[in-house]
Amino acid sequence: MNAIAAMQNRRLAEAIDRVFPLEEAVFGAIASTNREVYVPNGFKQHAYKLDALPIGASQWISSPLTVAKMTQYLQPEGADRVLEIGCGSGYQAAVLSHLFRGVFTIERIESLMVEAKKRFRSEGIANVHTRTDDGQNGWAAYAPYDRILFSATAARIPDAIVEQLAPRGILVAPLQKEGREVIVRCVKIGDRLMEEELEECAFVPVLDGVRK
Repeated sequence: MNAIAAMQNRRLAEAIDRVFPLEEAVFGAIASTNREVYVPNGFKQHAYKLDALPIGASQWISSPLTVAKMTQYLQPEGADRVLEIGCGSGYQAAVLSHLFRGVFTIERIESLMVEAKKRFRSEGIANVHTRTDDGQNGWAAYAPYDRILFSATAARIPDAIVEQLAPRGILVAPLQKEGREVIVRCVKIGDRLMEEELEECAFVPVLDGVRK
């Protein structure tokens, strides 16, 4: 990241921090991730605004404020591996790469994953592992995960995902609840998730299958 980009991303972290106070590690992760790289060419001038932006295939890159919130809600300190459902442009995974030794991210739309992988390579990010699949299946080969993050709204948490979360692990997801979308944080106790509602939200929905 050049000096100008570094300054812009630090200012972005500062703007988020004024709205939603950030823990030091999350602040550093936002400041160290070059958001402009993950924004489509036609929207580069909006990269550092606290807005969601379209990325094609009827998908959106979440606002940096939302990414920061979801990251902090995961309580990443002391965790080793995280599974992300819904890679999109790759921005959320890139932020997580500064906080976890291993980031495992799944995207159902192949074209988006191809572009995300190019961005990870261009940024020299080596600890993000990618898979094109229906994210509701999870990624059993590398389970259990200390943390799991949904970057799209689900009607429910699939049993396969619950199984792949480590004991006492934390899962953060936007869920549909009685006509609302709510970010919830769940802790796995035994075979069950103990759920806490955090705030209302708006995300694209989780969809079935893979789109080539």
